[in-house]
Amino acid sequence: CTVIFTRLATRDLHKPISILFCNLAVSDLFTSFSGFWISMLFITNPDITIFGSQDMLAPYSLYTTSILSTIYNLVSIGIERYLAVAESMRTRFRVARNHSIAVVFINWVLAFFLGCLPLMGWNCLHKESNISVLYSPFCVNYLVFIAMPNVAVAFLVPLFTYLRIIIILRKRKLRMQACGQAMDTYKSAETQVARTSISIWLLALVSYAPFLAGVIFDAANQRCHSELYPGVYIFRNCTAMLITITCLGNPVLYTLKLRALGPRLKALRGLWASRVRACAI
Repeated sequence: CTVIFTRLATRDLHKPISILFCNLAVSDLFTSFSGFWISMLFITNPDITIFGSQDMLAPYSLYTTSILSTIYNLVSIGIERYLAVAESMRTRFRVARNHSIAVVFINWVLAFFLGCLPLMGWNCLHKESNISVLYSPFCVNYLVFIAMPNVAVAFLVPLFTYLRIIIILRKRKLRMQACGQAMDTYKSAETQVARTSISIWLLALVSYAPFLAGVIFDAANQRCHSELYPGVYIFRNCTAMLITITCLGNPVLYTLKLRALGPRLKALRGLWASRVRACAI
C-alpha cells in the first residue's frame, strides 16, 4: 500500500516503469488479501482446506490469479529494464506509458483467465478422479498446466534479461577501457545490477520452487488424505507462506533498488553516447 500511494501521489514517479512497479504492488496486495481469506477459512474450518469444498474454490482461484499476475509483472519489469539498457545509438525503443498500460492490461486479463478456469468448470468438485490431494478441489492436470510453464517463465526470463544487462554493461566497460576512459560508473552499475538480479532470482526460487515441488508430488502420488496428514499439509502451508513473503520482498528489491538504478542507467546511456563520439574522433 505504501508503494502504491507513494507512486500515485508523486508526479515525478509517473513513468512507464513506475506503472509496472505500482501494478506489481497491486498484485502483491491481492495475493495478501486472498491468502488472508484462505487463512481465515482454515482457522474457522480446517477440514475444508484439506478435503476441499465449494467455499475454497473462489479464494483459491483469486490466490492463483494474484500469483500469476505477480509473475507476469516480474517478467514485464525485467524485459523493460533490458530494453532500457540495450538501447543503441542507431535504434532506440522507448517504452511509453501506453505500452506499460497495455502490458498491465494484458497481464491481468491473462492472469484472470488462467486463474479463474476452475470457476468456469475446470475443477474436481463432483468427481474423485484426478482430484488434487493438496489443493482440493483443484484438478491435478490444471495445477500442472498452471505451474509448469509459469514457474519456468518466472525463473528463465528474469535470469536471461538481467544476465543480458550485466553482459551489456561489461562490454561497454571494456570499450571504455580500450578508449582510456574512466570506468568507475560502469563498475558501480554492474555491481548494483548483479546484486539486485541475484536477489530477485533467489527470491523467485525460494517462493515458487516449493510450490512447484508440491504440484509434482501431488501429481506423482495418488494417496488418500489420511496417509499424507499432517506433514505434507504443513509443507503446503509453508509454501503458501513463502509466496506471501514475496509480497514483502518485491517492494524492497524493485522500489528501493531499481528506482535508484533508473536515473543511473539513463546517465550511463548519455555518457556512453558522448564517449563513443570522443573515441571515434
